[in-house]
Amino acid sequence: MSLRESLPTGVDDRPFTDLFGQALRGLPCSVVGLAERPQPLPVHVWRRAADTADLALISHCVGRTVDIGCGPGRLSAALAAAGHEVLGIDVVHEAVGQTRDRGVSALCRDVFERLPDEGRWQTALLADGNVGIGGDPESLLARARELVEPEGRVVTELAPPGVRRTTEWAVLECDDLRSRPFRWAVLGVDDIDSVATAAGFGHVDLHRSSSRWCAVLTA
Repeated sequence: MSLRESLPTGVDDRPFTDLFGQALRGLPCSVVGLAERPQPLPVHVWRRAADTADLALISHCVGRTVDIGCGPGRLSAALAAAGHEVLGIDVVHEAVGQTRDRGVSALCRDVFERLPDEGRWQTALLADGNVGIGGDPESLLARARELVEPEGRVVTELAPPGVRRTTEWAVLECDDLRSRPFRWAVLGVDDIDSVATAAGFGHVDLHRSSSRWCAVLTA
């Protein structure tokens, strides 16, 4: 039985964006369905300033960068501080507000909606597991490729070697509130080559900094 099928009627009537917004405002929140047990959302990590590992990740970004799933904006702010022109996008209003509070431009927008300067960004960034947005990494990476210029790049954080690719239904839980199910994928180093090829990329350069892995995808 899937997670979606097992949910009791009436408990999943809130968009996950509502609960994610509450988590960003400080309410403890967990994600259910991506592991054997509920996993606390690491909101404290997303809300702090960028650390050394974050800076190593964004060092692979060049020029004008769109931060897909920017959350509360720690990486967008770090990119701006490093001299990049940055646009953060997120479907959660609270996330966009917190990114703007850091002094960075941000829009409440789905990545598959029309975005400013499509085809003219130099880098599209997918950090913090955001390659899993929508549960379809091929479609997401193909969309990110549309956002960058022909010589541009997509920088995506990945799960480490040995982590198999999965796509699951998940929900968010905050106190006695539960979100509607949403699709999410996990994509790791072992599967990035085939996914990148399917999304239209010709080159995959892997990078490791401490325990974090990322790929720089180019045409």
